[in-house]
Amino acid sequence: MTFSTKGRYALRMMLDFALHPGECTKINQVAERQGISDKYLEQIVTILSRAGYVKSKRGAKGGYTLTKDPDQYTVGMILRLAEGSLVPVSCIEEETNPCSRADVCASLMVWKKLDEAISGVVDNITLADLVAEQKRLDKNSDHYMI
Repeated sequence: MTFSTKGRYALRMMLDFALHPGECTKINQVAERQGISDKYLEQIVTILSRAGYVKSKRGAKGGYTLTKDPDQYTVGMILRLAEGSLVPVSCIEEETNPCSRADVCASLMVWKKLDEAISGVVDNITLADLVAEQKRLDKNSDHYMI
């Protein structure tokens, strides 16, 4: 499974906002710190804003802030918003498997276990966990990413 730049950048943008609590962060600030096109980030922040993950403030001191505390967002929430479903195969997307071969498909076990593993990771890491990890990395580094 490969995540697109949209999912990866959405996560980096949310982390950047979380690392600057109480500040209104402008898109160009995130773009500069993250080395990402501000035009692309504008598209992503629209998705985050429509979902209620961030709110905007207009004006010279405006920008974006998180609508909730970082511990209220999981990596899974952010990735699913940007990427859509994270299931490895479409036949396990629905509660009832629509595949006519589901009862005789030995590989179905693999896809279910892979889905459980992915969800088990992304749904149990919060934005607050990433903030703590970034601060730990920054403390041990000669240069700062964020």
